[in-house]
Amino acid sequence: GEVPADFVAALVDNQLNYPIQAEVNRLVIEGNFDLILSVGQVVPHEVIGMANHNKNIFVGTGGSDTINKTHYLSAIDGIESVLGQRDTAVRKVLNYAEDRYLSELPLVYVLTVRGYEGDDLVTRGLYAGPGRDGFNQAVELAKDVNIEWLDRRPDKMVVYLDPSEFHSTWLGNKAIYRTRRAIADDGELIVLAPGVKMFGEDPAIDTLIREFGYCGTPATLEAVEKHEHLRQNLSAAAHLVHGSTEGRFRVTYATGGLSREEVESVGYNFGDIAELSKRYNPTSLCPGWNQVDGEDIYFIRNPATGLWSI
Repeated sequence: GEVPADFVAALVDNQLNYPIQAEVNRLVIEGNFDLILSVGQVVPHEVIGMANHNKNIFVGTGGSDTINKTHYLSAIDGIESVLGQRDTAVRKVLNYAEDRYLSELPLVYVLTVRGYEGDDLVTRGLYAGPGRDGFNQAVELAKDVNIEWLDRRPDKMVVYLDPSEFHSTWLGNKAIYRTRRAIADDGELIVLAPGVKMFGEDPAIDTLIREFGYCGTPATLEAVEKHEHLRQNLSAAAHLVHGSTEGRFRVTYATGGLSREEVESVGYNFGDIAELSKRYNPTSLCPGWNQVDGEDIYFIRNPATGLWSI
């Protein structure tokens, strides 16, 4: 099936005008299952607002048209208005597709909400059932559990990326997505990324990031218009938009595997991982506000589990 172009266009004030294919793995449709369980965590997400539910189906088992066009739709919608929200443009597209093309499937969602208690990540809610009621309830709990509201904007934020989990800026840029609603104008985000050694998770994405960089929304949209190979990979274009600061703050990336030349070529400042890890020791800093040599900084140990906002 297809989500029509006029429906998509209306979601973003006619800034886009394309249909989106509602594609899923053939086994989901033709497997003759008695029960299909979709299991996942509801948490703030940069593309769809709140992760999981039918995103698991249409993106997790979806085709390239669905993935690329929904990601680009999200970039046009604007990341700072999307993060942590339920009824985003992308969610409305997936709801449209589910209602029209998956209504006959025996699909049951099992959704968790997880948050930290001290250093332990614990389950705070479990919602199971068909339809959207459980998801809607999970979203409300996730807003309480996974969004950290700050009373003032930090001039400096430091985010640590676990080297066992984050090997690329494609994933590591959650450090940017999840903090951008909190950081002060002209502030600095320092990303301690000892495991990051590449930009993309695959060679094609890596090449596109190196070619176009994180250069802001207008430049990226112009590049999409001019370059067919970027237009054929709209999820990469969306990633470039999401990872751009739009000139509002600075990003210093301290990686274990990218050179100064590589980091600076895509639009970020280079940081020495040994020097910055010594100054902002992730094993001794506490999550939240810290004072380091008389400087107030805000430290985040794992950006993937939350959203920080003012």
